[in-house]
Amino acid sequence: MQKANTNTYRAGFHDGLAIGLGYLSVSFSFGIMASSLGIPFGYTLLISMTNLTSAGQLAGISIIASHGSYAEMALTQLIINLRYALMSLSLSQKLDDSFNIFHRLAVSFGITDEVFALASSQRGDIGAKYMYGLITLPYIGWTAGTALGALAGSLLPEILRSALGIALYGMFIAIIVPPVKRRLRMLFVIGVAAGLSCLIYYLPALGFISEGFSIILCTIVAASLAAVIFPVETEDADDE
Repeated sequence: MQKANTNTYRAGFHDGLAIGLGYLSVSFSFGIMASSLGIPFGYTLLISMTNLTSAGQLAGISIIASHGSYAEMALTQLIINLRYALMSLSLSQKLDDSFNIFHRLAVSFGITDEVFALASSQRGDIGAKYMYGLITLPYIGWTAGTALGALAGSLLPEILRSALGIALYGMFIAIIVPPVKRRLRMLFVIGVAAGLSCLIYYLPALGFISEGFSIILCTIVAASLAAVIFPVETEDADDE
């Protein structure tokens, strides 16, 4: 029997409070970084209003600032954000009958790593009202934080903007460290990607590779090497 708290907007709104507060601080750093790269306030806010992808947005504004191509932008966003398609497919198995195609399309816009984790942890099927409530505050927090950061970035001196912009990188480090402690193979992937990125950046011979394609190349190489060196064991192999 489905629990009542998984099918009310109020319950979802309550559960999304912590995520929204977290996004407020993270997107504040994104707004400052976008402002430091010379992206106008209106465009910066529009990016966050139409996207909920911290890593994708960070890579996107870097490509914009370096005058990258549309193909570069498309491939970079595909690789970085492909996980959201997998999350949506997984979450679709928990949706109840209140989800028609319109609700599925609308809710899929608000799927993030944290929203997916919280929704997946719910017992029983999930209702449309709960999911709308769950994504409300994260969306508000992300857009509001971006607006505040972009405004602050336009008013603060350069040295202070640079210092506050480091917070976004601190967030990525905080995300990476816990799983690395549990799985050393992730340390290998991160090390290969970081090392290759440094080579592309510092070696003059590789200077022709743009920032967007550098992200694509580092991701593919690191993931491919990890798949070869650390293959995932199947159930059949375990049985043998």
